[in-house]
Amino acid sequence: MSTILFATSCLMCSGQGVTDFVTAMLQQYPQARLLDIYKSCFQDYMGPEHLVNDMESARSYLEQELSTAEGDTLQSWYWEPCGIGGNHVRVSLQAVFDGLITADALLEAFVNSANTEHPTVEQWAARWHEIISEIGDMALALPHYDEDKQFIEEVLAMGKYAISHSPEYREAYSPHYRIVKRDIFEQELKPLLEAGRTGCCGKH
Repeated sequence: MSTILFATSCLMCSGQGVTDFVTAMLQQYPQARLLDIYKSCFQDYMGPEHLVNDMESARSYLEQELSTAEGDTLQSWYWEPCGIGGNHVRVSLQAVFDGLITADALLEAFVNSANTEHPTVEQWAARWHEIISEIGDMALALPHYDEDKQFIEEVLAMGKYAISHSPEYREAYSPHYRIVKRDIFEQELKPLLEAGRTGCCGKH
């Protein structure tokens, strides 16, 4: 097992400000665009993107992703907090590949997270407008910034919020993970991850 998976990098600490979060994310993911910053923030605020009514379909999708993803190209972490508040975490499929958690354990935690109560899209849109105002003040030289900002506004105007990672992010970082609510992660998955390694939080 690669030692990089045990690295203690305090990437995106929970409960931080917008500027600190964005600065840390771009240091860790220099290929990220505004789309990817937005995605991390809405994952933290909203949680998993869809309710899961069909457990078998969710299981089949996870099994398919595990069968096609290459373990040596995945993120060099087992989990990291999403966004600014640390309300949800990304759990990498790397943890399944390395045998620290089972696919069933990850699936159950993801489904339980998806099927809890979440904020409305309107609440999220209001929060995003606060976030983007602060990002604008940072005067970042992000590629496609204006294009991405407009695209996000169009998505929100349609009463939607979920978007995909940018092509650059997918190419550079091969993101394969599931979103899990922080308290569910702490109770169900973190003990399993910590039982199989030393160090801090699987990266964070």
